[in-house]
Amino acid sequence: MEYFNLKRPEERVSFAEAARRGLGSDQGLFHPMAIPRLDASAVLDMSRFDRYRTLLEPFVAPDFSGTTIDEMVAAAFTFDSPTVPVGDAYALELFHGPTLAFKDYGARFMAQCLARIRGDGPMTILTATSGDTGAAVAHAFKDAPGIRVVVLYPQGRISHAQEQLFCTLGGNIETLAVHGSFDDCQALVKTAFDNQALSSRLGLNSANSINVSRLVAQILYFWDLCAAVRTENLVVSVPSGNFGDLTAGLMAKSMGAPIARFVAATNVNDTVPRYLQTGTWEPRPTVSTASNAMDVSRPNNWPRVEYLLSDNGWTLDARVVDEADTVAAIRSLDALGYTGEPHCAVAYKALRRSLRPGETGAFLCTAHPAKFAESVESALGRKLPVPAAIAEALGKKNLSAEMEPDARAFKEYLLSSWKREK
Repeated sequence: MEYFNLKRPEERVSFAEAARRGLGSDQGLFHPMAIPRLDASAVLDMSRFDRYRTLLEPFVAPDFSGTTIDEMVAAAFTFDSPTVPVGDAYALELFHGPTLAFKDYGARFMAQCLARIRGDGPMTILTATSGDTGAAVAHAFKDAPGIRVVVLYPQGRISHAQEQLFCTLGGNIETLAVHGSFDDCQALVKTAFDNQALSSRLGLNSANSINVSRLVAQILYFWDLCAAVRTENLVVSVPSGNFGDLTAGLMAKSMGAPIARFVAATNVNDTVPRYLQTGTWEPRPTVSTASNAMDVSRPNNWPRVEYLLSDNGWTLDARVVDEADTVAAIRSLDALGYTGEPHCAVAYKALRRSLRPGETGAFLCTAHPAKFAESVESALGRKLPVPAAIAEALGKKNLSAEMEPDARAFKEYLLSSWKREK
C-alpha cells in the first residue's frame, strides 16, 4: 500500500518508507492512500492470530511477505486484550502487555518492522511521551542492535511508576526530563525532524503514534472488541490525548468494523471539543491532570482524524471530563466491581453522558490502575496491589538527564551523546 503526506499529497511512499521516516515533508503525517474494506463477519469469526494477520497485510504489503507478517504478529502480540463487562457496558482492557499500557501494541509491532527495514545506517528513535509511550517504546527497543532511543517527557507531570518503567533501563535507552509540558517535548521532537542535516546524520525516526507502523497495530484491538461484543449499535468511548487511538478506531470502522460511532473523551485539555463546537482551533496552555497521558493541547494526530471524518462524512461526539468527575467516575466503576484509573474513568464518564437508548457502550482502559496508584488510592481510600513489573522498576535508579525546552540545547545533546556512542 502507498501512503501520502496529508500536508503534501503529492508525496507518496511505501509502508516501509513511511515507517522508516516517521514524518513527511513539512512535518506532514503519512496516511493510507485507501483504507481496505473487509468482510467484517468473516474477520470477526477468525482466530485472533489469523484476524491480526488479515488486518495488517493490506497495510504492510508488499514490503513484508505473508510469512514475515506471521513472524511479526507472533513476536509482537504475546498478550491479550480482554473485554470485561462493567455494569451494562464493556471495558476493553489494553494493559496486559509488558509495560501495562496500550502502547505496547504499537511499540512492539514497530520494533518488529524497523528491525527488518532500517538498513545498515544509524537509527535514532526520538519520541515524546506524556506517560505510557516512553515505557512501551523503551522496552520494545531495549538492546536492539544499531538503534538508539531518546525519550523526552515533562518533568513532574507523569506518575512515578510511569517514569520508573522507562527511566531506569540505560544502555541504548536515553531519557530526558524536560522542564515544561508534553507539548514542549513534542515541539523539540518536531524541531529535530525539521533539521534535515541532523535528521539524516542521526537517522531520526519517531515512535509516537504519528508513525504508521504504530498506528496500524492499534487498529487490531478495536476488532477484538467487536469480536467480543456482537452488536450493530456499539458506541466506543476513547480516552483522547494525542488522538492516535481514536485515529486507529476510525480506521477500523473504515475497514468495516461494526462500530456505530465514537466518543472522543478528553480531560480539561479540551482543544478538540472546543474546535468542534466553535470551528476555531485555539490551543491553550496545557493543564496538568490526573489523566496525565491526555494532557495534550496540540494533538499531533488530529489531521488524520479530521481527514477520516471528512472522507467518510462522519461526525464526532467529543466530551470533556473535569477532575472532579474523573474521581467520581473512578468511584462509580468501583461500585460496579471494577478498578479503573483516571484515563478509563474519563472515557467511562464521557460514555455515560453520550449513550442513547438502544446503544451498547464500551470504553477503553489504556493502563493498569497501579500505574496511577496515588490517584486511584486517593479516590477509593485503599491501597492497590503492585504488579511485579512496577515493583521491580520502583527499586531502580532513575537515569534521566534534565533539560530546558530549548531547541539548540537539544540539538547539542543529540550530537554530543551520538558522538560518545560513535
